[in-house]
Amino acid sequence: MIYKRKVQFLQSRWGRWVWSRWRRLRGDEVGTGNKLTELIATYAPDKSWVDIGCMWGVNGGHAFFAEESGARPVKGVDVFGPTPEFDEMKAARNSDMEFILGDAMDPATIERVGIVDVVFCAGVLYHHPSPFDLLVSLRRMCRETLILRTSAIPEVGGAPNAAIYWPMLTERDRSLWDLPWLGHQVGISKGFEPNEGYGNWFWGLTPSCLASLLHTAGFRVVRRFPEVFAETLVCETSAVPFSHKVPNERAARDMAKGLLEQREN
Repeated sequence: MIYKRKVQFLQSRWGRWVWSRWRRLRGDEVGTGNKLTELIATYAPDKSWVDIGCMWGVNGGHAFFAEESGARPVKGVDVFGPTPEFDEMKAARNSDMEFILGDAMDPATIERVGIVDVVFCAGVLYHHPSPFDLLVSLRRMCRETLILRTSAIPEVGGAPNAAIYWPMLTERDRSLWDLPWLGHQVGISKGFEPNEGYGNWFWGLTPSCLASLLHTAGFRVVRRFPEVFAETLVCETSAVPFSHKVPNERAARDMAKGLLEQREN
């Protein structure tokens, strides 16, 4: 009940103002959606670049700006095909940006992208049913820097790394997360819509959960721009701390034999 009241307060204009004021007094650099433009201009010059989720709602705009800011080459990936607006902007700019129609989780897509200096991913992570696996795919493409922007939920007191899985919640439980200034949120406003695929909102990640996912996938957060219901982060690549080696058949049989002997003893 206390957490619910907290979320409701933060949804109000007054609550968001209080939160922003408090975070600035703490010395935090509070973010906005416009922060992405500044970050692109800072990290793009002379870097190879890929924008994961480049099409839906932005029509390649971030990728074009990265190219104009000095990134070479620039690629964009999306599961949604190129829009007429994208084609018009690409022609008007005489852009060399390469669009790849594909899923960032698909090994074929990862191979086409290759390894680039900067991976940019905005508005995608919370739409993916498996955010950790998506971050692992981004790490496979990333040589130096990840710029990530995603929806987030407020921290849950006493429960670090908390998260909410939105599909299949009741209408009453979903209503807490229906943010009016965002318009229709597929999977929240009217419930899970299977035919919408990645259009659904799947995960509400707390900032601590997001940071832990990034660390486990092989990224270190170096800059953070918090918002009440979103996070913008700049990350450097780091050693991947998670791995699982699948044994060959002989090793697997030896392992099973050893376990059986332990039980018998």
